[in-house]
Amino acid sequence: MDNDTHPDTVEGLGQFLRARRERLSPTDAGLPGSGRRRVPGLRRDEVAALAGVSSSYYMRLEQGRELAPSRRVLDAVARVLQLGDEDVLQLYRLAQPATRRTKPPVRVERVQPHLRQLIETWTKTPAFIIGHAQDILATNPLADALYSDFAQQDNVLRMLFLDPAARAFYRSPEMAKHRAVADLQQTAASTPDDPRILELVGELSVRNSEFRTLWAREYARVPPYEVKQMHHSAVGDLELRHEALTIRSSPGQQLIILQAEPKSPSADALALLGSITALSVPQQQEPASDD
Repeated sequence: MDNDTHPDTVEGLGQFLRARRERLSPTDAGLPGSGRRRVPGLRRDEVAALAGVSSSYYMRLEQGRELAPSRRVLDAVARVLQLGDEDVLQLYRLAQPATRRTKPPVRVERVQPHLRQLIETWTKTPAFIIGHAQDILATNPLADALYSDFAQQDNVLRMLFLDPAARAFYRSPEMAKHRAVADLQQTAASTPDDPRILELVGELSVRNSEFRTLWAREYARVPPYEVKQMHHSAVGDLELRHEALTIRSSPGQQLIILQAEPKSPSADALALLGSITALSVPQQQEPASDD
């Protein structure tokens, strides 16, 4: 190992993180109690989940095998471990080679106008565009109608894990959750210091134990899309094939299309949903005539 890797500093970082992790209880971190534990404090996978990084990444930090943690990651770990000002400075000193790196710019995601126009012309097919953290960036009217049972149509993962409507809407929500988490893990692995992903994973980890469990897993691949079975409060059961297309002109964005089999009950249900939506939209009145 050459002198630039600072072996004493890296080892000290691992010892520092372990000591601070072991002094925090799950209750201190906002997690539900889980009875007696064999070891004190938080587990590695719990810290990783709350900080918005993978379990393997956090393990590398404690083992001294991750030599370049970004400031974003260090900030998230400091927040989870509830470090005071002196401990935060010590954390930065121990990871000094990494803290000199430039902060990544905040990613601003916008949908190109021609893509908005494209999906709005699809009157028989729900479609929407998601960003790198599965934020919903654009929808067509039929997609809005399809997901109208949800309180907010803002992020795929938040809808799956935080909105009670998901339990009634998805007939088999497990695969949808596994796929969404695996997809986010792949994105997080390539950009471990992405502020939006850190924020999202931190929120979901605190608010939903099922997400914490799934996030702690290591997915070898993203499960394939499949026919989704749904239940809409206005039109009943639907079976829609779920397709995700990468938008090459906007890296990180995906076009999501939900298709019904032609002349199927699901196609009829979508047509009915579209009719209900059209009736509920107030028609623009023409200006009164001078005659």
